[in-house]
Amino acid sequence: PGSAGAEPTPPGKGESAGTTPRTALCIEPRHGILHVFMPPIPLLEDWLELVAALEDTAQALAMGILVEGYPPPRDHRLNHLAVTPDPGVIEVNIHPAHSWREVVATTTMLYEEARQCRLGSEKFMLDGRHTGTGGGNHITMGGVAPGDSPFLRRPDLLRSMLAYWHNHPALSYLFSGLFIGPTSQAPRPDEARSESAYELGLALDQLPDQAICPPWLVDRVLRHLLVDLTGNTHRAQFSIDKLYSPDSASGRLGLVELRAMEMPPHARMSCAQQLLVRALVARFWAAPYHARLVDWGTQLHDRFMLPFFIEQDFQEVIADLGDSGFPFDGEWFAPHREFRFPRIGEITHRGIRLELRHALEPWHVLGEEASGGGNSRYVDSSLERIQVTAFGLTGGRHEVAVNGIALPLHPTGRASEFVAGVRFRAWQPPSCLHPTIGVHAPLVVDLVDGWNSRAVAGCTYNVANPTGRNPASFPINANDAEARRGALFSPHGHTPGPLRLAVPERDRDYPFTLDLRKFG
Repeated sequence: PGSAGAEPTPPGKGESAGTTPRTALCIEPRHGILHVFMPPIPLLEDWLELVAALEDTAQALAMGILVEGYPPPRDHRLNHLAVTPDPGVIEVNIHPAHSWREVVATTTMLYEEARQCRLGSEKFMLDGRHTGTGGGNHITMGGVAPGDSPFLRRPDLLRSMLAYWHNHPALSYLFSGLFIGPTSQAPRPDEARSESAYELGLALDQLPDQAICPPWLVDRVLRHLLVDLTGNTHRAQFSIDKLYSPDSASGRLGLVELRAMEMPPHARMSCAQQLLVRALVARFWAAPYHARLVDWGTQLHDRFMLPFFIEQDFQEVIADLGDSGFPFDGEWFAPHREFRFPRIGEITHRGIRLELRHALEPWHVLGEEASGGGNSRYVDSSLERIQVTAFGLTGGRHEVAVNGIALPLHPTGRASEFVAGVRFRAWQPPSCLHPTIGVHAPLVVDLVDGWNSRAVAGCTYNVANPTGRNPASFPINANDAEARRGALFSPHGHTPGPLRLAVPERDRDYPFTLDLRKFG
């Protein structure tokens, strides 16, 4: 207390603080453990001094304590590791790495520590399919301090990466999870809005090339384009909500997060992804990328949903890195291709081979529905897509059909090799798009001899166990999962007798895919 207009006098020892707020340390014994609740402290030095005093006291009293409460103040001199429970997964945010060796050591250690805790980075679905946990393998890039961030020092670096990822959809889909598309957790800019390619091109032109500019410029130029359908800046393929947002201090960290990556099953696969991103950053730092943005249109969810075209596009990225002085080998990413697009099965008939692989399918979030007194939004995961590849066909004689409908086979550029996609409804959920369209499984794939109008060979793909004995629990190990996958494919079962093949007109918007929903 003091006179009007005078500086307030701090309270003495044992006196009340009056109207002056006072920071306090709360200590409380609970269930036989002494809990120490840390107050908010603005300076790292003060926080470390308080922690040291607690450690000295605990050591002098030979008493263990549990420190909780407010975290330490954000400071680039302090490494930060956070373990957070999320629905179905445990999210681990690790501290920054300063070298490639540190990246490898940290990633390997994380996988090993998780294994010893009986946690995994992979799972098996009910049908035995090997997939990720659903958690992300997001790569966050920046600097030790915001001023060290390469994206603030050189805004053209982010411009190059955005344009390169846009022009090479393989980088968006090869390392992603099952849930992709405009309503996913990490949509591409051109997935969220149809006009985004044009608007993004205009925005990238506003970023200077190798020039000094205000740090807030990148955020203001790109913030409203790197979003999902609802305008969420965090749910984007490139999240810049922690780059340099003028709105809050926590948004001015100089960080860019790549979110379109799911947790791979092995540490070396994760390291390969990080090495690829590091090489692309180095390539664009040396030579900015100025290619015009491609307006993919419907090709994005037609052509680039198939493994063949994603692999073709990814090989162009590998070749480009090699030409830039980064000798990558495409076979380093063979485990990623097999993990992302597992083979269903294949058959061979008189030199002709048919191969079936899982392909990508964008799922959509449905409208809100009242459920249990609240509002919930379902994801229509009932649609699936496979790729059918044919080797050794004789032109004018052989056709490949699924459920009696000819596939829109597309030549791959190799001798007598063709590829096509099949989109179908795998199961009938209570809420989905087009609920009057039923299930198309099992898929009967026929190799048709047009000269005789008969199917000479074929195979059958079942979404569920053909015996009707569908398991109620998940596979207990990889052998159980493999057995379940094997039961879904039969190298027999083509259509007998004369076959009247339906040959629909090739779809103008989706020429690479046969959508069975159009044919009942």
